[in-house]
Amino acid sequence: MPDDDMINAEPKRFSPVPARPATPTPGQPGDFAFLDGRWRIRNLKRRSTGWDRFDGEARCVSILGGIGSVEELLIPARDFSGMGLRMLDVEKRQWSDHWVNAKSGVLTTPGQLGSFENGVGLFTSTYEDSGKLIHSMGIWDQIGPDQCRWRQVYSADGGQTWEHDWVMHWRRVG
Repeated sequence: MPDDDMINAEPKRFSPVPARPATPTPGQPGDFAFLDGRWRIRNLKRRSTGWDRFDGEARCVSILGGIGSVEELLIPARDFSGMGLRMLDVEKRQWSDHWVNAKSGVLTTPGQLGSFENGVGLFTSTYEDSGKLIHSMGIWDQIGPDQCRWRQVYSADGGQTWEHDWVMHWRRVG
């Protein structure tokens, strides 16, 4: 899997978080086509006492001529499953990345908004937690024919510093 040295290092080392663009690149149908297929996923998830490692799998398909992407994620070891739904607002040329946890069946709205910048997908949202503004970003990078990586990061200081929360290393199996 990519970044095994990063995963095995103590303390964990992570790639830098890319800067968000002042003017995002317009989205295009097919931007998420790299996900089409079946995947095995190695997860690294932050827990209160450290990091948890576990495997998962996904199958993804582009829909509606490439303006949508649907992902079914299964993590049997954690009794966890869900669906990623990515949609391109054709008029605004902006992607939104939504999540549905299978336990609730509720679609997250408004979703993380974003674009692909120099081959890296940057999808951001902002929310309030205990009166504090938190920035969240999902990052798709290391995109190749048979692998990619997704990272989830958070910032409590307006994006000056970021903390990794979840890293998923994807390997194509079909």
